[in-house]
Amino acid sequence: MSAIGSSGQTVTASAAMDEPDVRQRIQAGFTGGLVGGVTIWIYEAIVWVGVQHLMPMAGIPRNATGLVFGKAVQDSLGGLAYVVGTGIHFFFCLAWGAVFALAWPWFRRRGYEATLVAMFFAIFVWIVMHAAIALATDNHPNYLDPMVIIGGFMSHFFYTVPLALIVKHRLG
Repeated sequence: MSAIGSSGQTVTASAAMDEPDVRQRIQAGFTGGLVGGVTIWIYEAIVWVGVQHLMPMAGIPRNATGLVFGKAVQDSLGGLAYVVGTGIHFFFCLAWGAVFALAWPWFRRRGYEATLVAMFFAIFVWIVMHAAIALATDNHPNYLDPMVIIGGFMSHFFYTVPLALIVKHRLG
């Protein structure tokens, strides 16, 4: 599609030309996901460990191993559970980051603010991840407990807000 610009030159007007390509989106999502993954662990260290005393600091990296494979596997892995849990955590941080970055341009074109989208994305991610965990193992917190739900949403806000701001900035 072409139009005549104010200088009299032909200007190509295409929304597709302004859109970042898939590679740029995924890179932005990986960067945002990585930052969000570190941020959620900082939140968990401060709130879950320091304030609520729900687990020791060393429990954070191995927590994902127990959630995905169950406590028996987590315990049988010993020190390897820290490596496996860290891998699981950051794999999903990167994957969800890419999902957000691929979806973000659709929301941006409609005028939504990234942090607003992030709030709903946090809830969506928590529900999907914990429904999958509930299907995979019976060794998990009570996902119907309001305190578990609220705590889960809060921690995931600390993941998705930095993710969204980085993706918005990178793809702006």
